[in-house]
Amino acid sequence: MPYKSFEEYNMQVTDDVKERYKNIIEDLGENAERDGLVKTPERAAKAMQFLTQGYNQDPVEILKSAMFKESYNEMVIVKDIELYSLCEHHILPFFGKAHIAYIPNGHIVGLSKLPRIVDVFARRLQVQERLTEQVLDCINDTLKPQGVAVVIEASHMCMMMRGVQKQNSITTTSGFRGQFEKIETRNEFLKLIGK
Repeated sequence: MPYKSFEEYNMQVTDDVKERYKNIIEDLGENAERDGLVKTPERAAKAMQFLTQGYNQDPVEILKSAMFKESYNEMVIVKDIELYSLCEHHILPFFGKAHIAYIPNGHIVGLSKLPRIVDVFARRLQVQERLTEQVLDCINDTLKPQGVAVVIEASHMCMMMRGVQKQNSITTTSGFRGQFEKIETRNEFLKLIGK
């Protein structure tokens, strides 16, 4: 059976963005009709729709779809969540890991939902600082836990490929709510994620 893609795209958006990419390629001095580039505008248009699909997803509904009443009230951590996003300043990738913890307050959430909401917010034009805050606030406002902590570590291609061209720099952002604002709880979380 031949390869079949299950991704769906808005064809009107694909056609509009494809034409823009074709013009960009030509404006940069390339021949958009040469063999290697003929299909590039369409592929790039579809890639951009995939990489920004978070605009069409509701992270609150994702969390609510897997909330369960539970008396557990100790720290829950999901660490080393891979993330890929696009810097809104240069539309270049940044990528790394997110670490999330929460202390339930009557409800737990399906563990896969935490990486899913990271993806929802990461698949938008972003800055790492806002991404950290959006994940933190979504969990805090939806689950209403005793506390939430989020740490994101990422490498930014806008710093690696252009500009200062620093290959080994990592940007770390963090946010804490509720019980994680207490130094002992925060330190326990940081120790458990190896920071």
